[in-house]
Amino acid sequence: MHIHILGICGTFMGGLAALAREAGHRVTGCDAGIYPPMSEQLQALGIEMIEGYGADQLALRPDVFVVGNVVSRARLPDGRPKFPLMEAILDTGARYTSGPQWLAEHVLHGRHVLAVAGTHGKTTTTAMLAWILTCAGHNPGFLVGGVPLDFGVSARLGRGPSPGQRPPFVIEADEYDTAFFDKRSKFVHYRPRTAVLNNLEFDHADIFDDLAAIERQFHHLLRTVPASGRVVANGLEESLTRVLHQGLWSELRTFGAADSDYTAEGEPHDFAVLRRGTPVARVRWGLAGVHNQLNALAAIAAAEHVGVEPGQAAEALAAFQGVRRRLEVRARVALGDGIVTVYDDFAHHPTAMRTTLEGLRQRLDAQGRGHERIVAIFEPRSNTMKLGTMKAQLPWALEPAALAFCHAGGLGWDAAAALAPLGARAQVAPDIDTLVAQVVAAVRPGDHLLCMSNGGFGGVHDKLATALSAAAHAPGAAALQ
Repeated sequence: MHIHILGICGTFMGGLAALAREAGHRVTGCDAGIYPPMSEQLQALGIEMIEGYGADQLALRPDVFVVGNVVSRARLPDGRPKFPLMEAILDTGARYTSGPQWLAEHVLHGRHVLAVAGTHGKTTTTAMLAWILTCAGHNPGFLVGGVPLDFGVSARLGRGPSPGQRPPFVIEADEYDTAFFDKRSKFVHYRPRTAVLNNLEFDHADIFDDLAAIERQFHHLLRTVPASGRVVANGLEESLTRVLHQGLWSELRTFGAADSDYTAEGEPHDFAVLRRGTPVARVRWGLAGVHNQLNALAAIAAAEHVGVEPGQAAEALAAFQGVRRRLEVRARVALGDGIVTVYDDFAHHPTAMRTTLEGLRQRLDAQGRGHERIVAIFEPRSNTMKLGTMKAQLPWALEPAALAFCHAGGLGWDAAAALAPLGARAQVAPDIDTLVAQVVAAVRPGDHLLCMSNGGFGGVHDKLATALSAAAHAPGAAALQ
């Protein structure tokens, strides 16, 4: 089968492309502003990518067009369609489907699907669970919304179905809508036998009116879990409690709260795992932050449902390296008598931004480096953030940072006014070059520059590294020491 994927560089669609290629299908695709990390993964797989959504791609004559949710019926100011290829597909009656629908029909059918849902932590928890099952010898398939460092790829088919067996497939279960022609959440297509509900708060203001609307979609997911299945839910989340109270037909295991089935005792980097109050494992690893401790509990509880004991899961987590763009170090630059470290992180929701900042602070404190500054550098890029729905939460989100720098280009709201409560600690820039200049002027030896965005951020990481290197070698740089 030849499939042509519209929006192929998205984390989900890029993973789908990798799975289709591994399954022996011919895969091509298109996107606007083709960007990493998916573009790098796809290039390594030899998948042809076309820049833009030109109608001339209809001449490829694939068996089916797989349409990502980036595609819409939107029009440009001059009246031309924003996605002319989609208009040509509709006009000619060519066959098309959504990514989740194609995945459900061609990959997930016959598998024991373990789906990881939640506003935050989906990618990391999915990667943890896939790694645990791999270390346990299950050879799982997986699709992660990022690139796990332990695998080097975001998706893999794993062991296929066989008579009488349902081999595991671990998937990041996104609540965002499926496609412009299917407004259900993606995860409704996956039919999991193990469903993880990591957390739930308001997000995606472009498609959901309020938190109750998202809770309704989460309950639609629960309706698809069989009676023999397991739901693993964060016991600390009132929103998830409301979801569960709407109806549950499967086994429930909770984590996080004092009265949950799975709890942690100890620091996030070294803690005991308790199952109903009895120690069953200990996790010692390189990750920091209470959020990762909770992610680990969720992954351990889910893995147990397919026969992996908590002790075995904890041993796997000790070697877990994490995911690209999750506090990923992009550069270390010698400056004066210290090192400036540049990080890349996918955080874009205010809660995720604060959690990431706190996680980095906890890591530095544990290393005896609590005196070193964290500098937040971010762009409000998600649809929700562009709308300004959560701008009032930004000062709270950025509170753990010593300084905050915001790329405000293209926003329809006043970022400087939103960040005013931070006073002189916050600066706003209309473009990337100005942003880099602001940061370099304020940086000190030993600083940790945390760049947060759900996009490529205009290559800010490399630009910062280059500018810092230049500053380190400039006349008078010794004054930084």
